[in-house]
Amino acid sequence: MKKEIKRIILILTALCMTFISLIVYISYFQIFEASAVKNNSYNKRLWINEQAILRGSILDRNGKILAYSEKDGNSFERHYEYGNLYSHLIGYSYRDYGKSGLELHYNNALLNINENTAINEIKNIVMPNVEGNNLGLSIDHNLQSKARALIDGKKGSIVVMNPTTGEIYAMVSYPDFDSANLKDNWKKISEDMDSPLVNRAIQGLYAPGSTFKLITALAALGSGDNEEIYNCLGSEKVEGYIFQDYEGRAHGPIDLKAALVKSCNSYFINKSLEVGRDKISNMAENFLFNQNIPFDLPVRVSQFPHREMASDLELAAASIGQGKVLVTPLNMALVASAIANEGQIMKPILVKEIISKDGKLLKAKRPEVLSQAIDPIKAEEIKDMMVEVVQSGTGVNARIKNIKVAGKTGTAELSSGKNHAWFIGFAPADSPTVSVAVVLEEDKSTGGKSAAPIAREIMLYAIRNIKE
Repeated sequence: MKKEIKRIILILTALCMTFISLIVYISYFQIFEASAVKNNSYNKRLWINEQAILRGSILDRNGKILAYSEKDGNSFERHYEYGNLYSHLIGYSYRDYGKSGLELHYNNALLNINENTAINEIKNIVMPNVEGNNLGLSIDHNLQSKARALIDGKKGSIVVMNPTTGEIYAMVSYPDFDSANLKDNWKKISEDMDSPLVNRAIQGLYAPGSTFKLITALAALGSGDNEEIYNCLGSEKVEGYIFQDYEGRAHGPIDLKAALVKSCNSYFINKSLEVGRDKISNMAENFLFNQNIPFDLPVRVSQFPHREMASDLELAAASIGQGKVLVTPLNMALVASAIANEGQIMKPILVKEIISKDGKLLKAKRPEVLSQAIDPIKAEEIKDMMVEVVQSGTGVNARIKNIKVAGKTGTAELSSGKNHAWFIGFAPADSPTVSVAVVLEEDKSTGGKSAAPIAREIMLYAIRNIKE
């Protein structure tokens, strides 16, 4: 009898453990995994649900239709009006190839479907939606077209935004692909060694070169010894390694402002060792390095790996944007924007509005401060230096007649012998309405020669044509 009771207890215990394990698994799945599975671009159930819904349109800030759907027999066909121009932002939505860009990350809004809960699933069955919602973007179509034309044929990215609101006016990555003809070109696109599927603006990580000197300069401003004179001899030796200035040019006695204007490597290397790893690292993190940047599309984390910098040599390289420092173009656009905006970093906005098919505003994003990277006094000091960079320094090719421009060039040297050519800046400097980051990947020139003229054209067009 006792053996029988023990056997029953063991069976009941096993059943209870199995039941508890099942509950734990289901709970874990619902909390941590269900959303990822539901929103996976290859989830076939999504496509079954979509067949009965007219997917919402995507429009620019002025109401121009960029993508839309129309009925084709028993299903709906997606149309991308401008092919390559929005391949990385809008992305694509095809049953054979899945989804990307806003088509993926705003899928529920475009279909007007609720999150995956049991109640909402029943509701969708009983009262199915037939039309999705529209997305209103902050993008200016004409500026997007101009940016694409300026970078055509060059690998890299351009990010243009309003520094005081965070609205993205243009975001271009090249090479790109034709969203409208994905089926005919998929094999070629997916096997291309230049990675046209990658949105370099938010997924590309680049050595920032001398644009990072803004971070080092701000750390030096905080240390209180920025007015000390340094005698540049054209190079600086650290732990046996000799860092050269551009073309080995000696700048002579200079202070922080002159060093930034002339982009003197020796000065900033020497200064970084005085200021120290912690202060430069803290300043970088003030500008969202080593942190996730909230955005409508996933952004890779810019890296200032100070804990991995075991030597002065590594810190010296990092202080001029070389070594282990890596950034996204969006992050560098935010650096320029924060300086333009009295030190405040605004949350970047790509999708401004979600609007129902009958024109009802369902959601609108308002300007939101992410952080105060620096105080307004430091922002004004570094802005004045950036103005001089464009007036008489390495950024003269970004000058605009009768408009004061602030900027910083960068030329990140690569082991291949080529460079990443950079320019970041904003205008008008006294009352900024546009900021920009331009990077030309593996370019044969310098930031001042190749990236600055592109930035100039972008800023001039935005000032003349974009009205808030």
